[in-house]
Amino acid sequence: MLLNMTDLLKVANEHSFAVPAFNIGTGMILNGVIETCEKLKAPVILAIHPWELEFNGDAFLQMVLERAHRTKLPVCIHLDHSEWGPITRAIRAGFTSVMIDASSKSFEDNIALTKQVVEYAHAHGVVVEAELGTLAGIEDEVVVESGKEAYTRPEEVEEFVTKTGCDSLAIAIGTSHGAYKFTAAQCTRNADGILVPPPLRFDVLEECMKRLPNFPIVLHGSSSVPQEFVKMVNQYGGNMPDAVGIPEEQLRKAAELAVCKINIDSDIRLAMTGNIRKYFAEHPDHFDPRQYLKPARQAVKDMVAHKIQNVLGSNGKA
Repeated sequence: MLLNMTDLLKVANEHSFAVPAFNIGTGMILNGVIETCEKLKAPVILAIHPWELEFNGDAFLQMVLERAHRTKLPVCIHLDHSEWGPITRAIRAGFTSVMIDASSKSFEDNIALTKQVVEYAHAHGVVVEAELGTLAGIEDEVVVESGKEAYTRPEEVEEFVTKTGCDSLAIAIGTSHGAYKFTAAQCTRNADGILVPPPLRFDVLEECMKRLPNFPIVLHGSSSVPQEFVKMVNQYGGNMPDAVGIPEEQLRKAAELAVCKINIDSDIRLAMTGNIRKYFAEHPDHFDPRQYLKPARQAVKDMVAHKIQNVLGSNGKA
């Protein structure tokens, strides 16, 4: 049941839950996400970065399209963090939603480029997500240095949405891309010595909600970086000091407000990598990918189920 993102987010907005946008960089992640969402009757957004398309090739895209058409779930195929060239190619290929990320440009240039994309996409029946404000951190080819991020200015959101015609808006309220979202100086430490990140700026979110009533708001950089998987990676040969994410209780609060799409990527990668490292350490004589990918595949499903049921509240909403 391939839909555009507006249809999914409208229902989420009306019923105070968030639709997950899981980044699907491999066929194993794709199938793990779809199978879990089917089991839990949860709508889903399949998010793909341009570099993932380049890495996997046309065959991967065809597999994603075929899988999306075959499921009975409400599903959207979304191009994440992109620019004009990849966006036009994605629209021609069959994506139902695209994101133009011009957040690093001036307010005026962001409006101009976003409007151009919206006009092209809408002419082809595709919806557009835009971004206002910048998130720190690293996610694939999206890199913003700490200290150069900027919260969304609520006084700009009405003008931006009106002038661009975008269908949803990603805002910056303190989330950050990747597993290294915050420096140690930005955090405090709890009794166990674990970094505690600064709280999200719910005041910014609530002001945006007032200025854009019932408009779909999106959070990027929302992985929680579960410490059990950071510990697992480090225990079995990895080196991820001070990796910390967004506390899930804050994401639950955002999902109950106006945030109706939350992006999740790093948590799945961490769960997979931790389990693969553990398997290699415990079975040094094994080399068959079917052996070490089996626990990784289950880790994908477990993480997806956890996010849907315990964070986003989207189970049973399909």
